[in-house]
This record gives sequence, C-alpha cells and structure tokens, in this order.
Amino acid sequence: MADTSYAAVLGRRNGIMKASLGIDFDSYVTSPIAFDYERMMADTGYSLEDIVRIQSQTKVGGTPLHELTRLTEWVRRTAEPGKGARILVKDEAANASGSFKARRASISVFEAQRRGFEGVVAATSGNYGAAVASQAAMRGLKCIILQEVFDSRGVCQPEIIEKSRACEAYGAEVQRLSVGPELFYVLLRTLEETGFFNASLYTPFGIRGVETLGHEVATQVRERFGRDPDAVVVTHAGGGNVTGTARGLRAAGCLDTRVVACSVDLEGLHMASDVDFNRKSFTTGHTGFGVPFATWPDRVDVPRNAARSLRYMDEYQLVSQGEVFFVTELLAKIEGLERGPAGNTSLTAAVTLARQMDREGIVVVQETEYTGAGKHHNRQLSFARENGIEVRVGDPAQNVPGTAIVLPRTLDQVRGRVQDMDRLRLSYLKNAARHHPVGAWTDADVAFLAADIKQDAAWVRRAVAEDSHE
Repeated sequence: MADTSYAAVLGRRNGIMKASLGIDFDSYVTSPIAFDYERMMADTGYSLEDIVRIQSQTKVGGTPLHELTRLTEWVRRTAEPGKGARILVKDEAANASGSFKARRASISVFEAQRRGFEGVVAATSGNYGAAVASQAAMRGLKCIILQEVFDSRGVCQPEIIEKSRACEAYGAEVQRLSVGPELFYVLLRTLEETGFFNASLYTPFGIRGVETLGHEVATQVRERFGRDPDAVVVTHAGGGNVTGTARGLRAAGCLDTRVVACSVDLEGLHMASDVDFNRKSFTTGHTGFGVPFATWPDRVDVPRNAARSLRYMDEYQLVSQGEVFFVTELLAKIEGLERGPAGNTSLTAAVTLARQMDREGIVVVQETEYTGAGKHHNRQLSFARENGIEVRVGDPAQNVPGTAIVLPRTLDQVRGRVQDMDRLRLSYLKNAARHHPVGAWTDADVAFLAADIKQDAAWVRRAVAEDSHE
C-alpha cells in the first residue's frame, strides 16, 4: 500500500503526472527555468485541422460572431468626434456546456479516449469542470470533478454551486472541498487511485484546443470586413485563454492584431484566504489569478504550464467589479444577450478601447459564457450584500475589493486601467531568479525568458543588471 501522507503523495507527483498524461515533461526541460516550449506544443501531434474536426464531433466551435451595433453607438456618444470602433463579440456560450472552456476540454477528453483511459479528472471551480463533464459524456468516459467550494463556515459561492450543478447534470462525480492546499493533494490521490486521465487546464492539449477560437475570429472578421481585427480582448485568469487565442490568431496570419488581456481588479484579496474566499464576486478572470500566473506560469498542477500569457499579450487592463456588472446588464438590456459576468470582463475593457479607437477600427471580444442561477450578476450582488459588502451606484473608481462594489451611473464612467507591462515582466524575471540564480543563467536561459516575456535577450540582460544595482 502506497504512503498516502501529504508529503509522500506530493513527492510522487512527477510520476503520477506522467502516468496520467503520457507526457514526459522532463524531456523538454533544459534548466530549472527553461524548456522547449514549441516542441512540447507540437508534440501533441494535432494539426489545427485535426482540432477543428475533433471539436466538430462534440458540438464545439463554429460559434457566431455578433456585431454589437447598439453598444457601439452608445460608446460613440461618449467618445470624441471620429472615435468609437466597432465592437464585435464571439458568442462562445453557443458551445456545448456554454463557454470557450469546451474547446480546452474537447482535446483533453479526446486524447483520454484515444489512449484508452476509462475516465478523466479535473480540478476546477469554474466553467472548465462543466466542459470536461460535457465532453466526457459525449465520449462515453467517466468523469470526476474536484472543486474548491466552501470556506470554514461551510458557506459556498453561488457561482461555484451553479457550476457543480452543471457538472452533475452532465453525469460527473463532483467532490466538493474547502478552500486551501488540499485541492492539489486530492487531485494527485484521485489520479493515482483511479488511473484516470488528468484533464488539467494547463496541458498542451487544452491550450491547443483554444487555438481554433483565435483562428475563427480572424477568419470571420476577414469574411465580413475584408481585413484583420485591430484588437482582440481576452479575459485573463490562468493564461490559457490569452495563450490559445493568440496562437490561433498568429496561425491565421494576424500578426499586427493587438492582444489585450483584461482582469477584474481584486487587489487586496488573497485567493487562498479562507476569510477572503467569499468576499470576491468573481471566481475567475481576476487579478488573484491573472497577475500571479502572468508573472510565474509554472505554479500549476503540471510540471510545465502550456499557458504562458506574457508571451502573447500586448496590453493588460484592469476593470472593477462594478463596471463589469454594469456592462453585463447593459448587454442584456440593449443587445438582448444575457451572458455571464466573467465572460463580460473583456467586453468591459473593449468599451474603453473602442472609445479611444477610430470609427473604422474593429475590436473583438473573444468570448461570452452562459449565465443563470448562481452565475447571474444579480445573485452575485445579493451574495456580496450577504457578506457585508456595500453595493451602491456612484463613481467606480471608489470600488474597494471585498468592501464596496460601486456600479457606474453612466457608460462614460466605464474606463479600464492599463497596467505597466514592464513591471509584470520584471516581476517574472525576479521569480525566475528565485528558482535559478541570475549568475547561473545561460544564453539559452536568457533566450527562453526573453521569448516568455515578449522581449529580446538584450532587454532581459539590461533589466536584471539594473535590478541588481537598485
């Protein structure tokens, strides 16, 4: 009988991961901080055409691209003359399970079936669990979803409970856990005991699945407007959405399209804190994931993360909770699309972008998500009030995460805040130095780091030299 203590199980994690994925991550690693990223992605063995075919078998992909004509007109009323780009939205709620996560799950579950696994396991509190469960149902595989649900009072997020319901509706077994470090331990034990496939969010299979989303955006915009989009806005959490979409845009030849990441600003709330767990009204798409994962991607449940957002993003915007809730309601009231707030994070940033761009410009919001029950913005606001958070109308600049959610009075108060990309890059390099001292970095290490932060080797060397003299 294997030792099931916490230390023993985590000590076996590399072996467990290899058995549950069939990927030998060590074969790609070249140093404590560098690995052959492109070879790892290519070794999935799937072409873009393969992925389109696989996804079409299980009701994924080919989602509509809607022009938000009324919202665009509202933005133009608040913009300077000649400003106010067209806003388009890729309606990913049309996928099986109701979000873009179906694209990520589709390839992982297909790979599990192809390799002869009896079932799949995923650790997630979000839409991905429902996506994995839905795809497993269509492939005839068993499915176990592990969720962080409760704080120490036994109180759970309404959004997470809604996602639990969805997972169970698709036939999955759902194990609900309290917030804390036990999630990864339970994942490893479950993989080891069941012998199921690890349908992690962060494998090359999952990221490759999102590439079709970026490629479809490029193709649909070209077909309708005869040109590439000027900007594509992506809700950013763990980085897979940004990474996969950007790779798909590149594969389609959209080399000049700006990739703009966006997260809800939850500064001051700790995502692993029992106290803060229910004081946030967004379970994903926020800075508690967006910033840590951008500045050190390899903090996940696989040895090397295929989602590496700083490789691809050109800009990073933050928006407040109140702004997202406001735009979510506006989308329903003037465009007739009732969609979940998390997916509308990127729509909120798109309002700011469109206001600054010329009218001939095109900005694409690359996803929506389904809503209902606990995912609905009204339920989220009620839950905030139940947890002592003030909800009021006013200036959204006065929003205080965990204390006050301030809804804008008018659309012109919706203004995303651009972040300092160099600050994020420097934070990434400092994290790399903690894992491998700068003095030991080889030319290959520097080249990898440069690619990982979308700069060149000279920039990396200059940045670490300047930091050492501060």
